[in-house]
Amino acid sequence: MNGRLLEDLPREGFPRQHARTRRFTCGAPRDVTVADDGSRVLFLRSGSGDDPVNVLWLLCPETGDETLVADPANLPGVVDEGGLPAAELARRERVRESASGIVAYDALADLSRVCFAVDGRVFLVEVPVPGAVAAGTAGAGEVPGADSGLWQARIVELPSSGDAFDPRLSPDGSSVAYVSGSSLRITGAGGDRHLIGGSTPTVSWGSAEFIAAEEMGRSRGHWWSPDGGRILVTRVDTADVSEWWISSPVDPAAAPRAIRYPAAGSTNATVGLAVVALDGTTTDVDWHVDGTFEYLAGVAWPVGGRPTVVAQTRDQRILVVLEVDPATGATTERARPVDDHWVDLVPGAPRLAGGAVFTVESRDGTNRLVVYSPDRADGVAVSPDGMQVRYVAGIAGDGSVVVLASSDPLDVEVVRIALDGTIEVLAGGEGVRSAAIGGGVVVVSTATLEGSSMVVLPGGHVIASHAEEPVVSPRPTFHVVGDRDLRAAVLVPDGHDGSPLPVLLDPYGGPHAQRVQRARGQFLTSQWFADQGFAVVVADGRGTPGRGPEWDRAVHGDLAAPALDDQVDALHGLAALDDRLDLGRVAIRGWSYGGYLAALAVLRRPDVFHAAIAGAPVTDWRLYDTHYTERYLGDPASEPGNYARTDLCAEAALLERPLLLIHGMADDNVVAAHTLQLSRALLEAGRPHRVLPLSGVTHMTPQPEVAENLLLVQLEFLREALGTTG
Repeated sequence: MNGRLLEDLPREGFPRQHARTRRFTCGAPRDVTVADDGSRVLFLRSGSGDDPVNVLWLLCPETGDETLVADPANLPGVVDEGGLPAAELARRERVRESASGIVAYDALADLSRVCFAVDGRVFLVEVPVPGAVAAGTAGAGEVPGADSGLWQARIVELPSSGDAFDPRLSPDGSSVAYVSGSSLRITGAGGDRHLIGGSTPTVSWGSAEFIAAEEMGRSRGHWWSPDGGRILVTRVDTADVSEWWISSPVDPAAAPRAIRYPAAGSTNATVGLAVVALDGTTTDVDWHVDGTFEYLAGVAWPVGGRPTVVAQTRDQRILVVLEVDPATGATTERARPVDDHWVDLVPGAPRLAGGAVFTVESRDGTNRLVVYSPDRADGVAVSPDGMQVRYVAGIAGDGSVVVLASSDPLDVEVVRIALDGTIEVLAGGEGVRSAAIGGGVVVVSTATLEGSSMVVLPGGHVIASHAEEPVVSPRPTFHVVGDRDLRAAVLVPDGHDGSPLPVLLDPYGGPHAQRVQRARGQFLTSQWFADQGFAVVVADGRGTPGRGPEWDRAVHGDLAAPALDDQVDALHGLAALDDRLDLGRVAIRGWSYGGYLAALAVLRRPDVFHAAIAGAPVTDWRLYDTHYTERYLGDPASEPGNYARTDLCAEAALLERPLLLIHGMADDNVVAAHTLQLSRALLEAGRPHRVLPLSGVTHMTPQPEVAENLLLVQLEFLREALGTTG
């Protein structure tokens, strides 16, 4: 590294702040829920910009007043999180959770009661109406009845097994169902008891399998009935799923950890669903539809309605919404979206309300909101052509639907769509937004190039944020370049004199993740690299979200060439507009799919790219999971050519530029075998390269020390590879 040690580099500044603040998430309000009657807003927030411990807060929508509801520091016996259950650790990895304290909660529809787990223990909280005075008390360890009113000692610990995971509150607020190991248990005033459990070591009840949690957005596996007398519970059997091993190379005495990983083309977990009465009797739900559906994508049991199930075929070209008879387990089909490539699983959809089914489907080149009424089997698109619906936030009391949508891919707006197609933009303009709704109240979170805010509508009350201000100030310029109108951004050093700069491409570039948006958080790390003396280019190519189904599906059958071609075209298009970009010194860096793209770039296009950093890259798609990989590349047994043309290991002999491979050895999403196999292929081909193994690190690199020094190591590699100076 040019003889420079890491300790010789500046230790203050962005890398340390970025790591210390958990990427500036500490202190920011999150996980907002609005009561169905609009009376309360609950959210999580830690105490400062470098405090990772979240506490639960209550906000009054009328006044904007905030009240502390539950702080882990005040819970008896809670010291740290050293004893988190393995299931909770796995859940956090699936959702990329780097915080601690209260990181998830479940509540009644009116938010009058909340439950959560800390250190594997279950806690129940009675939440007052904002501004009300407590009128009753409950003794230590006593759970008040649902109609007992407010009580002064508002938090009580419920009896539990001590390894509680995913607690869910019963509709009357008196009991909590939670997962313990492979079993589902119920706790409350009557004590803690076993409800149903696994009969063999590979069978578990009540939790989501790996594929559902990692790829389908379903992180739970049990749902109460509205009357509280039954629970819908998943039964997962991983007996036929391949067993892989995650070892700790720095501790040879430690036994490897077994995981069940369904790689592309292999057997998935067998997932069942049953209605379980509180006495433990079960009624199986027939959701597989004659064996043609393999993925359980979503489950709900709405108030006043029957349970609903969303199922998906293995090839993901058919989605079905089923209504369940809880007495018999029989199902009735309510909607069946079909697509020649794949049906997207859109967050918040499908859902049932007022007898109708709301889905988001690809129609006329647009991801549109579609309504299936009982008398219309084909569904009617109610959102306009050209507006890309990205998320369904909820159904309003008047039957209208609140969605997150984009007309310009750089921005995301909050839009209300009536069933007659009338559109109302609730929060729009430049920036990226999310929303939570209930009882006429909408909480809008907005990220712009100036920063982030969270506002309660109507009223305009701001939910305070304690997040730190970054020491860098991104100044991206946005461009549309190339024959495909590629969206791209360029960042240069603050106060740069206009002379030529080495170029660093900093993409993700693949499905599900968009980088080129008018939001400051997208460019913080990119701006830091720019301030070190680079012109940083961020471009979204084919396959990235925000531009409609045809754009998304352009990578079908090939996750390599279209994405790489678009990065090259964006670079050349920008260089034609900006002579500060020195095409004689070009590097690329990325993580996960971005790491794959970086390694691909330096292998296939050494005429364009002079160095690459590939973090946690997929190098052989046959080693990645079924649901993600088969959506784009199909079954490796029937479409082997798709896998052959995207295999980096097969192209190892092409390497002629510097390449740094980085991988967490504890990664159970993109396992370290990806990097190690590519490294072996490179060595066998006589191609020098570097490998940085990160012992004890997972896919999300949560450790602050690791996160900080990773940026510094990458900077030094880029300077050496491109011949620049610090």
